[in-house]
Amino acid sequence: MTSSTDKKLLMVINDADFFLSHRLPIALGAKSEGYDVSIATNKSDSSSTITRLGFHHIELPLSRSGMNLLAELKTIYAMYKLLKNQKPDLIHLVTIKPVIYGGILARLLKIPAVVSAISGLGFLFSEHSEFSRRSMKKFAAAIYAQALAHKNQHIIFQNTNDAAQLNPDYKLNSTLIPGSGVNLTEFECLPEPSGRPIVVMASRLLKDKGVLDFVAAAELLSQQNIDVEMVLAGEPDPENPESITTEQFRQWESNENLTCLGYCNNISELFSQSSVVALPSYYKEGLPKVLIEAAACGRPVITTDLPGCRDAIIANKTGLLIPAKNPEALAKAIEYLISEPELRKNMGTAAREHAVSTFSIDDVVTKHLNIYSNLLFSTQPKAVTLS
Repeated sequence: MTSSTDKKLLMVINDADFFLSHRLPIALGAKSEGYDVSIATNKSDSSSTITRLGFHHIELPLSRSGMNLLAELKTIYAMYKLLKNQKPDLIHLVTIKPVIYGGILARLLKIPAVVSAISGLGFLFSEHSEFSRRSMKKFAAAIYAQALAHKNQHIIFQNTNDAAQLNPDYKLNSTLIPGSGVNLTEFECLPEPSGRPIVVMASRLLKDKGVLDFVAAAELLSQQNIDVEMVLAGEPDPENPESITTEQFRQWESNENLTCLGYCNNISELFSQSSVVALPSYYKEGLPKVLIEAAACGRPVITTDLPGCRDAIIANKTGLLIPAKNPEALAKAIEYLISEPELRKNMGTAAREHAVSTFSIDDVVTKHLNIYSNLLFSTQPKAVTLS
């Protein structure tokens, strides 16, 4: 069998920070197996970190959410030149634009093998955006069909809903891997601290992540004199049209019902100091990493009964599900959990067990390396793909 030492792996992802937070262990695992690993992302202050870790870093003019036609054509052309010049044996495409652009280009340039990671379908499939019209969804589905039609391609889904939308006839060569994994040593399960209960939301401050609902729930709980500290960790994302404004964030910083931490680089410590973790998202999530990190820390969660979010918990055992866009339901769920310390403890224990059995980063890395190996070295016939 040919050794992976002979193989060039190119991972394309729109954001360098997202690579470091969500895909770094996979790249390190591939490097340890002998792959020659290159990482292509947007220009970022984190680029030097990627290089220091021993990877070839390539800058691409990738934006996370921009839809300017000229800018997108520049991105496609830059990606075309990259694939043509690098001639990788395998490309691993992560996030929506790399999956779509890279998937189509890989077919045109006859790249030997492709892995496409569907980490949520994003705003194109959102029921709560102006892009949710049926015609737009049909167009998006047609584009995905072309992007996922490479003859030697493996698609990784994070939840069953995305798989059902993009692979309804089970024709794609695909695997369900729930989330990006969590380091069970770094995110350890510590007892909940004594004192005033703390409820944390850690997220990019996007409207469709439910941040406005969290702020509204904090106000409701204050009006009801519920003794709880509501903590918001995150910062605005100017590139995303769903982001709150810097002005809104400044107003929240002076809100006595809310503690605003801004960007937090130690989520495990933050969660260990909390009682409950909340994510009232209605974004088209893959499987939110923050929810599996909360589970690893032994904290019950409150999240929405929507694809991705509900896939991260066992309802009424490791956390509670609430309707989307409903701050009243969020406030009620928070009040319920903080009034039941024994229930929180039991849910936290069950959450940690669920994280160990389902979300271990070691298992996630192993599954990815097996997929790489099967694409490059297997002599078995591939699954039928979409035309």
